[in-house]
Amino acid sequence: MEQAEIGLIGLGVMGANLALNIAEKGNKIAVFNRTAEVTKKFYAEAGDLQSQIIPCVTLEEFVAAIRPPRPIIIMIKAGDPVDQQMELLKPYLSGGDIMIDAGNANFRDTMRRFDNLNDSDLTFIGMGVSGGEEGARHGPSIMVGGTEDSWKRVEKVLTSISAKFNDEPCVAWLGENGAGHFVKTIHNGIEYADMQMIAEIYGILRDGLGMNASEIGDVFGKWNTGRLNSYLIEISEKVLKATDPISGQPMVDVIVDAAGQKGTGKWSVIEAQNMGVAATAIEAAVSGRVLSSQIVERRAAEKIFGLPQTVPAPKDGMAFLADLESALLAAKIGAYAQGFAVMAAASKEYGWNLPMPVIAKIWRAGCIIRSGFLDEITSAFTKDPDVANLIVTPAFAQMVKETDGALRRVVSYAALSGLPVPALSSALSYFDAYRRSRGTANLIQAQRDFFGAHGFDRLDGVDKHHGPWGSGLATLA
Repeated sequence: MEQAEIGLIGLGVMGANLALNIAEKGNKIAVFNRTAEVTKKFYAEAGDLQSQIIPCVTLEEFVAAIRPPRPIIIMIKAGDPVDQQMELLKPYLSGGDIMIDAGNANFRDTMRRFDNLNDSDLTFIGMGVSGGEEGARHGPSIMVGGTEDSWKRVEKVLTSISAKFNDEPCVAWLGENGAGHFVKTIHNGIEYADMQMIAEIYGILRDGLGMNASEIGDVFGKWNTGRLNSYLIEISEKVLKATDPISGQPMVDVIVDAAGQKGTGKWSVIEAQNMGVAATAIEAAVSGRVLSSQIVERRAAEKIFGLPQTVPAPKDGMAFLADLESALLAAKIGAYAQGFAVMAAASKEYGWNLPMPVIAKIWRAGCIIRSGFLDEITSAFTKDPDVANLIVTPAFAQMVKETDGALRRVVSYAALSGLPVPALSSALSYFDAYRRSRGTANLIQAQRDFFGAHGFDRLDGVDKHHGPWGSGLATLA
């Protein structure tokens, strides 16, 4: 029997859709699920794609069905289950075989698994997959981390199933060990910020301007034809215009306002802090989800404090809508700039040499944060791959200058109206802090020296000093 080009373990929603995508693109695939009935059901419902699928009941049968060196995608719950599945697989594998974790794994787990196989003749790929169920089935954005040889073994299959932007595949090898999963983590951090910012603008339109869900949907629909063109704006219009079949109300109006999270946003904040990179918009988005989950406490607090009086909306409604559009663009630029800055720092820290223009390219289709200005990000990093921050590149500096005033006016209106905009305001504060050559940390340094004798640098370049707070005289450290 003809052997499969690749194997996949785990036929849940994502795994099943990825397997069908692989088969549909002309690649023979072997599939296995811990529960045999799931495998049989998947195969029975595969229709015309059955000829491209080899359903397997045992791991031994599954491994034997794949052409060596065997690439095996593991699409199960992240964490310990992946380690357990790898241990179950190992006895059946041979030299050069590749285990591929395609879940939302912590990149540190990926690096550990990669290192644990160093003394064996097996290898590992950490593969970030973005696009959700739809992307898995019809074309995701794929971020690969592993050895270059292992990438070459799977390149043809992954290229065939990836999303395409102007016929360019949205898949790339990004570096060794955890590179792919790290980039996916930061992708998700940017995604958190983007979603939070959109929700904050929605809150201003709903609670500040008194617009209903359908009207707000119209606003997002219009914005999606301009500079804010993106997948998240597109689906925001759709969800705002959807009707609940039970109550007949707008669907969004009957959903509990407590947002969930699976960890990748939190990981992106932790790693930004570990590397000393400011990612304030992502931090605000993660904190926003945490606060949203405290719904009982929030309801109790509203009974105690009430809500502030909303400031009357500007008389020129169309001008304010234009401000909201520009403010969202400015804040999104801040979030993307922060995400790319974190990746640049990680690239140096772990020796990955992450290709920033390529990352922007493979996010242009298939993934959740795909947006119109990713082309401009690609161009900016192509012209200057080592730029310190995206916002100082000529194209984005000009965009920030054009939208800064709008973001300032929108954040001011929200603050005066008591409307929470943590991500928008953090983006504004980030711009203000980043572009100010002399900030206020000199006072912090003085305070640190006062209570902890930490010392400080002087503007005149003299050696490190302590202040006169203890002895009455400035002294050398």
